[in-house]
Amino acid sequence: MTALLAASLIWAFSFGLIKTQLAGVPPHLVALLRLALSALLFAPWFRPGRIGRCTLGLLVAAGAVQYGAMYLAYLASFQHLKASEVALWTIFTPIYVALIADASARTFRRRNLAAAALSVVAAWIVSPRHAGAALAGIALVQLSNVCFAAGQVWYRRLVPPSSEIRDREIFAALYCGGSLLAAIPVAMSSGMSSALAALTSTQVATILYLGVIPSGLGFFLWNAGVRRSREGTAAVLNNLKVPLAILVSWMIFEPFPSLESLARTVAAVALLVMAVWLTETGASRENN
Repeated sequence: MTALLAASLIWAFSFGLIKTQLAGVPPHLVALLRLALSALLFAPWFRPGRIGRCTLGLLVAAGAVQYGAMYLAYLASFQHLKASEVALWTIFTPIYVALIADASARTFRRRNLAAAALSVVAAWIVSPRHAGAALAGIALVQLSNVCFAAGQVWYRRLVPPSSEIRDREIFAALYCGGSLLAAIPVAMSSGMSSALAALTSTQVATILYLGVIPSGLGFFLWNAGVRRSREGTAAVLNNLKVPLAILVSWMIFEPFPSLESLARTVAAVALLVMAVWLTETGASRENN
């Protein structure tokens, strides 16, 4: 669970960067650059000989879904929504994780789904609401959510907790899969060379940061944590980044929140703790 908490904290610092610093940059180019940087970050530890060719191919496919398809949809949504709106509509990921995990295991765990729904409520009460959000943007975010949820569940199935394989030895395969998928629209689009050459120093620095830290390190920690945590708990913690982002904002930019905002955030954290308790106690009962 520590890795999940660390990843959530990393992502809490990243809201708004895409909308404010990368406006006008083609989203599929941003996706490709971020994932290519992530792949390079883990290339020194890559040990393909530790797994069979079939599993290696499936890891590449999982990365194409979890990172490639997810990023293409996620980054495209910023063309239709504000950064805060994108953050708001990501909160349904726990529901998708719980449903996909149960479907793949051919079971139905009501406790996990209830905990996931509770985490959605927790994120909802602290997220800013906007009237008239574009349906196209909302649909793109939901597609992104489904891809990210399916990828993390798939990864846990391919590399179960009992496996002796270390995550860092295989993780470059996932980023390569994501990069390959993101490269398709880049190759099919005209003007990519001009767009790349037009990047400012600030945009280059932003892409470097996003590719190495939130994407490279953050996604690695997340999947490593998912692999070692109960599925229900991992589903719930997909929404931890929302109240954490608010707390980080208060510590850095807004040191004196209103009493209402403080109460909402405390309530959200309490609901998330309750949701984790539901999944942990439910799993303990199943084991007994």
